[in-house]
Amino acid sequence: MKIHEYQARELLATANIPVPNGSMVTSVEDAVQVGERLAADSPPVMVVKAQVHAGGRGKAGFVKVVKSVDEIREAASFMLGNRMVSPQTPPDGLAVDRLLVAEGVDIDREIYLAITTDRTRRTNTLIASAEGGVEIEQVAEERPEAILKVPMHPIDGLSDYQARDLAFELGLQGKQVRQFVSIALQLADLFVRTDASLAEINPLVITPATEAHPDGQVVAIDAKFNFDDNAMFRQQAIAELFDPTEEDPDEMRARDAGLSFVALDGNIGCLVNGAGLAMSTMDIIKLHGGDPANFLDVGGDASQEAVTEAFRIILAEDKVKGVLVNIFGGIMQCDRIARAIVAAAEEVGFQVPLVVRLEGTNVEEARAVLEQAEARMPTMRTATDLDDAARKVCESVA
Repeated sequence: MKIHEYQARELLATANIPVPNGSMVTSVEDAVQVGERLAADSPPVMVVKAQVHAGGRGKAGFVKVVKSVDEIREAASFMLGNRMVSPQTPPDGLAVDRLLVAEGVDIDREIYLAITTDRTRRTNTLIASAEGGVEIEQVAEERPEAILKVPMHPIDGLSDYQARDLAFELGLQGKQVRQFVSIALQLADLFVRTDASLAEINPLVITPATEAHPDGQVVAIDAKFNFDDNAMFRQQAIAELFDPTEEDPDEMRARDAGLSFVALDGNIGCLVNGAGLAMSTMDIIKLHGGDPANFLDVGGDASQEAVTEAFRIILAEDKVKGVLVNIFGGIMQCDRIARAIVAAAEEVGFQVPLVVRLEGTNVEEARAVLEQAEARMPTMRTATDLDDAARKVCESVA
């Protein structure tokens, strides 16, 4: 589960991690009011940020540094009135319904700081880099030595000495060290306490030296959190932060039916049972020149009603020009799938080519069911194996 930046900032603030003042707004008028309140405290600059679950906001023009309330009005009007398009959004972009209006911060240095699970080491790991404020993936690819990793103890968590050593490796000095150690320890505690799968501050900035703060201040000005969906039953406060408007409607519909659905950009729908089978199905479709529109995993023991709902979800997408059903029956019996396909055809209707490949438990009974229904399902073709199925569905949509 993902949350918005303004929610992540609020989480950091509850953990006593310094963040700039700001508020979430949903209208231009509210943005102006927040700007007037912030301007009364005489910040040198302010910032307006679109709140969407996608990166690339700055390059897309949906993060604006402003110096007046009039500029806030202009920025808010633009963001709330246009869809944001970036490499991390669908081609038609995302609607922007929420903005973060916050005070700006003078920046002397930017640091990357995050915690996630290192599955190789089987432990949560603190990740830091002196090259913050940019895409960390690019830094890791071009300069892997710039990425510092600190494994956290599975019971004791992050130790004070580990955070201090990391601060020195990052080149922090004076009171910056104590501030960084406090932030790192609080972030590590927050990560575990909220069942997070990612807690990222990028950038964690050091402000220029002032008379009041000769070593500057260490402040988090952008944050991102992901949480383990399986832990939401014990994280009610976190679960309430979920924004369904940021999710694909079909994926939400599938989740409610106990199915797993992922939307893609092609035109061949895929109904499978098992994530590994889904990957191989999409691979062989690509091998035969096709392009998957999605994959829908019905799991190992889906009911006839769930399978029918799966077809409804797949066929609801106008871009789907053909459907490949690839089921390997283990717990999931092939004859149940076959009967569900026939029932779905009668209830939903198949106007696009349907290619079915079944193998495993009760496969002969399943083939008999499909043979008896062929006259009622003129768009259906059966396949002898996965390669044959992929070839047939790709030919049907060519």
